[in-house]
Amino acid sequence: MSVSNPRVVVLGSINMDLITRTPSLPEPGETVLGTSFTTAPGGKGANQAIAAAKAGSPVAFIGAVGDDAFGESLRRTLTSAGVDDSALRTAAGSSGIAAITVDDSAENSIVVVPGANAAVRDLTDDDRAAIADADILLCQLEIPIDTVVAAFEYAHYHGVLTMLNPSPVQDLPDTLVTHTDVLVVNEAEHARLVHRADSVNEVITTLGPRGARYRGSESFEVAAPSIEAVDTTGAGDAFAGALAARWTSGPRHAVEWACSAGSFAATRPGASTSSGTREEIDALRRTATR
Repeated sequence: MSVSNPRVVVLGSINMDLITRTPSLPEPGETVLGTSFTTAPGGKGANQAIAAAKAGSPVAFIGAVGDDAFGESLRRTLTSAGVDDSALRTAAGSSGIAAITVDDSAENSIVVVPGANAAVRDLTDDDRAAIADADILLCQLEIPIDTVVAAFEYAHYHGVLTMLNPSPVQDLPDTLVTHTDVLVVNEAEHARLVHRADSVNEVITTLGPRGARYRGSESFEVAAPSIEAVDTTGAGDAFAGALAARWTSGPRHAVEWACSAGSFAATRPGASTSSGTREEIDALRRTATR
């Protein structure tokens, strides 16, 4: 395993984000007027893959797009960020979409329609080859969970470190917990999965603008750089991708660097488009320590 540039494989979702901005998030049954609408590539898997690639690691992505107008655009987004798309399938039907509403305080609400992501129900020979050749396998839960379980089992058999971001949060099968080396959760996810988290060797809990907490061979908290948030949509994914890209440099450095990556992403609109390059993240870190 390369200390500076671990080979990362991301198995997960890829969506087209449909983003609406509005002064305040609507309450149930309420209609509000929006101020803008844009489309942008997203999906937690693709976001994290792009963040890891921009942070400097060689990255391959396993997932599926539809044969609709969004599919080729989503594929180009991966390759233009330097992500290997050779294991990205094209399935009949629509690509996944996420309807995102962002308010003036940078809070958001998200509805995801899986589309082609739901077709990732097994691992192909090419998928297995990519996993076996990786240093780190990073997964989320926007594709069928049985596929994530199979991938983690296969990764462990080949000595590949497994990193799970269990979002959207749900009950985790025993086999998945057993084969998870590193769990990456936010505070709400940690509260939901607290007993499961106790069974994982290393747990990173993101704390929003306060930073992140690590529990493993030691325990510590890391403060996030002070920034003016524009859109927090992609911050968690930028954190996870950067964490994987820097994991082999040690937990403390990786968590510190991931906090800076998440903070940087919150200063930009969008999800996959908001993650920073290694140079941009390092610049924010230098500014924060002055």
